[in-house]
Amino acid sequence: MSVFDGLKFRKVSSPIHNLDPRIKFVYVICIFVAAIMFKSIIPLAALFVMQLPFVFVAKVQKQWLRSMRGAAFLAAFIFIINIVTRFFSAGYVFTAFDIEEATAMTLRFIVLVESFSVFFLTTSPDHLGLALEQSKVPFEFAFAFTTAVRFVPVLAEEAQTIMDAQKARGLELEKGNLMKRIRNYIPVLIPLIVSAIRRSLELAEAMESRAWGACKKRTNLYALKLHRGDYILLALIIVILVAASYFFVFVSIPTVASFFGL
Repeated sequence: MSVFDGLKFRKVSSPIHNLDPRIKFVYVICIFVAAIMFKSIIPLAALFVMQLPFVFVAKVQKQWLRSMRGAAFLAAFIFIINIVTRFFSAGYVFTAFDIEEATAMTLRFIVLVESFSVFFLTTSPDHLGLALEQSKVPFEFAFAFTTAVRFVPVLAEEAQTIMDAQKARGLELEKGNLMKRIRNYIPVLIPLIVSAIRRSLELAEAMESRAWGACKKRTNLYALKLHRGDYILLALIIVILVAASYFFVFVSIPTVASFFGL
């Protein structure tokens, strides 16, 4: 459940937290596009390292590391699936190029998780909802999205609490074959589903008591405005896109295996 720590906002005073959510989201999309463009390790590793200063400036290293550790299982799964698929599709032949391709696919996933983790760790759900509204997204969709962002980490934490409680009662979640392990999680899923339904009913009652939806034209106390840091990040986004497009079209990026003569 630690991967969901990357969706939990941390209120810290930092230049990254003070950036406009719209510009940060454009930056995430920029990283996403650049990661999809390349299939080799070197540019993907550069994209990964390039985002580390954002983590340290935002002072969310611990939460970011927990998010990366939580995504390690999925990263390992992607690596194994790619290795196995290439092994069987190539006629039971295993080369260094296959390992590098599988590693690149895994690193691409890690880069995407890293960028979205930094975004959600440094963006308040209130500011995110306000950014969606100012971007002409209907309020109902903005409210549903921000509510999901708020409740996913809460439900993940509650699921971990239920798992610990069931383990204390003697439930062995990781014992037996695959089907047995899946059945072992039923005593965890049922209380979690009941808790989620209860939370949704409480939220619906709270919204109804506040006359949610009675006024079609909503107003906000605050309005998001771009500042100097936002324009600097926007310039960085343009530089990244131009550089990525140039290297993708005009530069033949070497593989790691070529450095070792493989």
